[in-house]
Amino acid sequence: MDTETERLAVKGRVYTVSEVTEIVKTALEAALPQVWVEGEVSGFKRASSGHVFFSLKDEKAVIKAVMWQSTARKVAFDLKDGLQVVCRGKVSVYEPRGDYQLYVDHVEPKGKGALQLRFEQLREKLRAEGLFDGARKRKLPLRPRTIGVVTSPTGAALRDILRVLERRYARLRVVIYPARVQGEGAAAEIVEGIDALAARPGIDVLIVGRGGGSIEDLWAFNEEPVARAIARSKVPVISAVGHEVDFTIADFVADVRASTPSAAAEMVIETETAFAERIDALRRRVAELARYGLRDRRADVDDLARNRIFQNFQVRLANLGRRVDELETRGRNVVRAERQRIAERIGAARLASERLKNAGRRAVAEGRAAWERLGAALDALSPLAPLKKGYAVVWKEGGLRAASRIQDIAPGETVEVAFLKGAFGARVETVDRKKPIASRFLKEGP
Repeated sequence: MDTETERLAVKGRVYTVSEVTEIVKTALEAALPQVWVEGEVSGFKRASSGHVFFSLKDEKAVIKAVMWQSTARKVAFDLKDGLQVVCRGKVSVYEPRGDYQLYVDHVEPKGKGALQLRFEQLREKLRAEGLFDGARKRKLPLRPRTIGVVTSPTGAALRDILRVLERRYARLRVVIYPARVQGEGAAAEIVEGIDALAARPGIDVLIVGRGGGSIEDLWAFNEEPVARAIARSKVPVISAVGHEVDFTIADFVADVRASTPSAAAEMVIETETAFAERIDALRRRVAELARYGLRDRRADVDDLARNRIFQNFQVRLANLGRRVDELETRGRNVVRAERQRIAERIGAARLASERLKNAGRRAVAEGRAAWERLGAALDALSPLAPLKKGYAVVWKEGGLRAASRIQDIAPGETVEVAFLKGAFGARVETVDRKKPIASRFLKEGP
């Protein structure tokens, strides 16, 4: 007998396929009960059952790998094609197909930790969705009344926030949502706290955070559900995780990032301080506008005082009156406009609003007092003042033009002589343009 079968038969027996496969499987499992294999992930596939199937390859060979659902759900990062990994498991045979493969019970990325890789993968995913864009982030309110805090009720973060608010005498209402900030289940509680406080009426800003720690301690703030809860919050969110250098995913998504919980409390108070400074600046501007208005009125009075000839004084007085009315109206409009702008800015800030109103009242009172002084000065300069002393004004052309010199009078002309109260008509008989008025008193004597 010359065939291979005949040779095996001579030696004792012929093996079935199952027997050979079982011999190979037993030998592999005995030789490689646990082995570490490094390679590149290829042909990655996750079945509906949760089991994961892929291959590991290098430049020369490929080995199939399988990871059961119980192991796959514990992997801290996303497996995908092209990723360099190190797997631990045993080598065995899948009997129905006669394939040998690696049964993986642990996998980690080559060259970096699983948590770091998971962080980078989630960061790039959310960045691509636009959750980090500056355009979607909101500014903190100018003067918050109520702040919500999501943190551990027994942690240092809450004590630091309350200490800063107490030290700065901030008149703020604090609503606390207690939540675990590390360990299993912490992310879910943080999400619940953000959603609950964001939906609660009257909350102006949220502080979400904790004290410092390792990357494992801070990991709840790197979870995707926490990031999405921050993104959908209806009120601005400050991420206040106690670490100076490293960032969490929550820091990237939040409207404002604070390096520590204490720094977050300072940020909230600083907006109120900036608001008060704005009120003071507007008050100073109102005072300056009032001073400018008084200066303009004083200049008008000075111009009038330098004008010694009161020709057409009725027209000039009317124009001056209109000018004063315009200035007064403009001053009132300026004060009204500034008060309106301030009222729109300060909103519900009743204390600051009252200060501004008082400043406006003082400015109006000072302006009214100045106007009365200017009115008195104008009255003193009025051409009617001499009439009060017994003098008269000679009108020509039916009272349309005043005669201010003797050359304006001609013999035979009809004129009107007006006193302070009353007037009479006269006809000019003679005109002496050379004789001074003083000579009459000298001639007649006392």
